[in-house]
Amino acid sequence: MRVLGINALYHDPAAALVVDGITVAAAEEERFSRRKHGKRPVPFSAWELPEQAARWCLEHAGLRPADIDVVAYSYDPALARPAEDMGLDDPWDSLRQAYAQHAPQFLATALPGLDPQKVRFVGHHMAHAASGAFAAEAAETSSVLVLDGRGECASHLAARRVGDHLEPLRAQLLPDSLGLVYEELTEHLGFLRSSDEFKVMALASHGRPRMADEIRRYVHPTGDGGFRAHGVPWAELCPPRGAEEPWTADHADLAASAQFVLEETLLDLVRWLHGQTHDSVLTLAGGVALNCVANARIAREGPFSRVWIQPAAGDAGTALGGALLLSAEAGEQPSPMPGAALGREWSDAEIAGRLKTAAVPFERPPDIAVAVAEVLAANGVVAWFQGRSEYGPRALGHRSLLAHPGHAGNLERLNDIKGREQFRPVAPMVLTERSAEIFDGPLPSPYMLFVHDVAPKWRDRIPAVVHVDGTARIQTVDRRHEPLVARMLEEFERRTGLPVVVNTSLNTAGRPMVDDPRDALECFGSTPIDLLAIGPFAVRRSEMFSTGANGWSVTAAGGGGGR
Repeated sequence: MRVLGINALYHDPAAALVVDGITVAAAEEERFSRRKHGKRPVPFSAWELPEQAARWCLEHAGLRPADIDVVAYSYDPALARPAEDMGLDDPWDSLRQAYAQHAPQFLATALPGLDPQKVRFVGHHMAHAASGAFAAEAAETSSVLVLDGRGECASHLAARRVGDHLEPLRAQLLPDSLGLVYEELTEHLGFLRSSDEFKVMALASHGRPRMADEIRRYVHPTGDGGFRAHGVPWAELCPPRGAEEPWTADHADLAASAQFVLEETLLDLVRWLHGQTHDSVLTLAGGVALNCVANARIAREGPFSRVWIQPAAGDAGTALGGALLLSAEAGEQPSPMPGAALGREWSDAEIAGRLKTAAVPFERPPDIAVAVAEVLAANGVVAWFQGRSEYGPRALGHRSLLAHPGHAGNLERLNDIKGREQFRPVAPMVLTERSAEIFDGPLPSPYMLFVHDVAPKWRDRIPAVVHVDGTARIQTVDRRHEPLVARMLEEFERRTGLPVVVNTSLNTAGRPMVDDPRDALECFGSTPIDLLAIGPFAVRRSEMFSTGANGWSVTAAGGGGGR
């Protein structure tokens, strides 16, 4: 059975393809359109579909739209209620619902040959839940918790997976929404709502939760698996911050307070769910599950022995979840997702062709991992473009920006390169077998979705990746799945004695992660990155911007080209 999953209505439009229960491809529209998050989550954009992502998924599998057996659209307008009845200030939501109702016809227009009768509406939170429960490894019997801004009429779902069946247990109706409360705070602090919530989480570590008692009046668990979360008078707690204004201690304290109350509430929900199921495995999905600080507390203090989080936990993940859910309902055993590298890739010949077309000097070193380790050891910054692009918001060793963790100034340096706020941390990448000696927290952590305490003896050795509170959001690397990244880490340690490399996403502020070679060249050419490692090839800044007789320096090693 061939199932195409589509997320489109709110934000992060994406497509995924599941064939006979196996995840074949998944990609976000932003990587093709180069618009961050694909679009803004407003009713007037609800008609926009992940057309390019869907076409690529089909092409990758050698399929045509007519070959698809069923399409999972991760929103069910039949479950929705008028916004005013739910206590939401969203006067144009009726337009969004009209677009959702006509999604089958829109999809048939976007994908000629697709029968609109094959489109099935899947409840938004059930799609989220399936993206966790069915995609996780060894989770045939497991609990699942979904929390986000909103779905059709709820903001939360607690459920349980038993085999191929997903059973809803509890939902929290709107207007109560932990996700919407965090979005409101994001906007109050001068950041972009439904986009920059991770900045609030980072800012929180610079503050004290001294306003937590006041926020608890409006945000708290109700003891029955639900919660109250709306109506926080943010302006009474702290003046709003303008987008271009510096943040103050009061802003950091407000962020810390809201973060602390969020964590408390999540822990209560997790404990309630465990009391219902007594499972050992918990899977998380929904935008709130991208809060890695809260995730770490759930793993550390919660009753579940294992916590797994969908790497595309935001709305993009519902494309995959919807497809997995319909596949399971058709009687096919859903297979765990093979990893987050589910997007586009290019052959060596295709990359070389792109480099020659761009008329940039490049070389093919004997081992690109060794070449990168040498540049990193000399304190250079490397753009790392390898294999299939990642599904979800984290760079996980396929579209990454790498640097030396032993120089504290590299944090400011990378934030300058990316054009982002200096309070933002960068992350460490480490081999799985080396991680426990340096980091204390849930291990392994392949998707960078938990924070870990950095061992005191290591904090001065890798200062660039240690956040102000002594933690780091790590990515562990399994050499069986990522042999090239593992070799690069080993070569870097051989030269520096450090088994850790800085890893942050290969993009600049306000732009999606790079996806194809053109994106990589544009990012490299516009920022002071020292080396672009793209496939087996190396493009060096010292060569690209030096001039020879014909205006370019040509590097002969490995047959590079220039003009």
